[in-house]
Amino acid sequence: MYLAGYKSISAMATSFDTYQKRRLRSSYFSVIVSISLVLFLVGVLGLVLLKATSVANHFKEKAAMTLFLKKDVSSKNIKDLRASLLKEKFTNKIVYISKAAAAKTHAKELGEDFLQFLGTNPLKNGIDIYLKAAYVTPEKMEALEQQFQKNAFVSEVSYDKSLILTLTENIQKISFWLLVISAFFGLVSMILINSSIRLSVYSKRFNIKTMQMVGATKSFIRKPFILQGIKLGFLGAIVALTGLTTVIYYTNKHIPELQLQSDYALLSYLFGGVVIAALIITWVSTYFATQRFLNLQTNELYY
Repeated sequence: MYLAGYKSISAMATSFDTYQKRRLRSSYFSVIVSISLVLFLVGVLGLVLLKATSVANHFKEKAAMTLFLKKDVSSKNIKDLRASLLKEKFTNKIVYISKAAAAKTHAKELGEDFLQFLGTNPLKNGIDIYLKAAYVTPEKMEALEQQFQKNAFVSEVSYDKSLILTLTENIQKISFWLLVISAFFGLVSMILINSSIRLSVYSKRFNIKTMQMVGATKSFIRKPFILQGIKLGFLGAIVALTGLTTVIYYTNKHIPELQLQSDYALLSYLFGGVVIAALIITWVSTYFATQRFLNLQTNELYY
């Protein structure tokens, strides 16, 4: 009779342990899913933000500033000027356009050779300077214009001021709203991940209090929870990165102009950012979640 009762109690204990382990696995699974979904959305937004900067720089570097040269400038002077411009920190690339080449371009655009009417070529030799993206702003280009106008070989400086102003304003507006949206999603991601971590720690609140009552220090109690939280965060980051890799692959396949897969710097920043964010957020969330239960009284654990 006693043996039967002991077996019954043992079976109940085993069943309860199995139930607890199942609940624990389910809790861990839900935390990983929550973390991975949030990090995936943040990663997609980060991809848009980083690529938007790259696209903006691409368009900026298409804007050219043209230096029209004086008629008496010799070929050697032009060669020296081109060499000096290439050494400047603001230069991305330069293109020399002779007045003969410019005349052919204008004739093609007009559909007739205007030189036949004029007899002479009134155009000037020119150098198109394509600036680095950081220098394509109204203020910096105006400063460069004033600098070039003082050059002894330059007769005139020309660039589309209204285009530069419009381009700069639009990029600033887009960047501002992308940063606002990124900050919002970053805050939401921290709240959601923190909630998931707190729920997983909540299921072990009685274990925390028991360990504390038998004399374990707070740091000793926190350590396994923090390690577990970091592990869950890393697994969530791996799942999120798998989803991001799929998105990048198919986006690059359908829109190859973006060159997502070949932009290794962008991908390293993005993937590294997702992993670091996952580890930091889960570490901080687990720390404060365990700290909260460590500071509660025993009777407060039931609420």
